[in-house]
Amino acid sequence: MSRTELTRAKHKERTDRAILDELLDSVRIGYFGLIAPAGHPVVIPATIVRDGDRILTHGSTGSTWRRQLAAGSPTCLTVATMDAVVVARTAYESSVHYRSAVLFGACRQAEDKAHALDLIVDGVIPGRSAEVRPHTGKELAATEVLEMPIAEWSLKVSDGWPADAPEDIAGPAWAGVVPLLSSHGEPLPAPDLRAGIPLPPSVRRLARTLSAPPC
Repeated sequence: MSRTELTRAKHKERTDRAILDELLDSVRIGYFGLIAPAGHPVVIPATIVRDGDRILTHGSTGSTWRRQLAAGSPTCLTVATMDAVVVARTAYESSVHYRSAVLFGACRQAEDKAHALDLIVDGVIPGRSAEVRPHTGKELAATEVLEMPIAEWSLKVSDGWPADAPEDIAGPAWAGVVPLLSSHGEPLPAPDLRAGIPLPPSVRRLARTLSAPPC
């Protein structure tokens, strides 16, 4: 059996790469699973950004698990969103809309570290890298930037209506879907921000971002 083959709820399986890309572009935290040198499993959360056919992530060069990933240790990357609450007529059928994916493979060091870091910054705050100074040599030396090819993956999407039994549909309980909305709040200036510095375009655009997952 392939490790990407679903064994449960196969009707929720999606094989369209565009749906996977949409999910990866909508999340900024992924979870890397691996076996630590001591032999125990560990799952580490990290900022992730998709760039074409690869996932980028960064962190300190002093991180033991990042050094392990950089050396090519096998890993799986898990991402998921909760898009809505499914309110069924019974507790048993109540659930959530979600999108989840598991990607298998190995990481390697990104060749153009400075460019990869700019892609990560712009993935979180579009346009920000052009508004700030370039990375210093010291910063680049202290930062590990890894890439993971998008090659082997599985994807599940739950997006249906309540699956209540006929006798419950005939009952008095309400049923439906409550979408979850995601938005950025009002920007808060740093306490030590010098007077007269305006809000940059990247932050203004970010503050206006509102996304409503499809139901």
